[in-house]
Amino acid sequence: MTVSRDWSTRLKRSKISVAAAAPSAAAAATPATPVIDPGDGGDYRPDVEATDFVKAIDNPYLPFVEGAEWVYEGEAHGERERIDVVVTAQRRQVMGVSATVVVDRAFVNDELVEETADWYAQDVDGNVWYLGEDTVEYEGGEAVSTDGSWEAGVDGALPGIVMPAQPEVGLAYRQEFLAGEAEDMGEVIRTGERLATGMDTFADVLTTEDWTPLEPDVVEEKSYAPGVGLIRETKVAGDESVVELIEYTPPE
Repeated sequence: MTVSRDWSTRLKRSKISVAAAAPSAAAAATPATPVIDPGDGGDYRPDVEATDFVKAIDNPYLPFVEGAEWVYEGEAHGERERIDVVVTAQRRQVMGVSATVVVDRAFVNDELVEETADWYAQDVDGNVWYLGEDTVEYEGGEAVSTDGSWEAGVDGALPGIVMPAQPEVGLAYRQEFLAGEAEDMGEVIRTGERLATGMDTFADVLTTEDWTPLEPDVVEEKSYAPGVGLIRETKVAGDESVVELIEYTPPE
């Protein structure tokens, strides 16, 4: 299955603030509001101030609360995949913001292939920001690469939003930005669905479409349930694979 799109035209058409589904001129000028227009002559200028962020991440669609754990399983190219995710008690200072450290470990046929510490923070409006990652790839139990690691504020890298406070269909946003290296984007494409995984059936599910202009033929859909977070990730173009939630342990 392939998808052909003009992403620049699409994003210029969206050209909306993530601080609200339909922000006023005043809202668009507030700190921690990225401007999306990567088309001709566009720019991206997230104004990040530490005072605009809170300690807890309690966005209902991405509740990264200390102690929460998720286990995902799937299959791709005949190999079994598992991803373990845990919200740690660790904090990371990024651009003056105290970020929550979320660790995920990816296994293929029970062998560790990647371990990543992701850094997230929530602003006062409820948007969840992605501030960077420290990632290590493994082969045969040995670390072989840290490619993909980046930190907002370093070498031109900028943070983005991975979950808007007020998601509505058509809302598009940058998730990260490091020119030529990290340019993931997302758009809300469905809301209010029911979706079953290997763990349960969830209501009021939110689904986003994620892509990057660096790999225009690859498109993913990610589905989130309120109070739980990510429950399914499906590649719908460029490859075929599904990873879904099989176990969730809420924080104590």
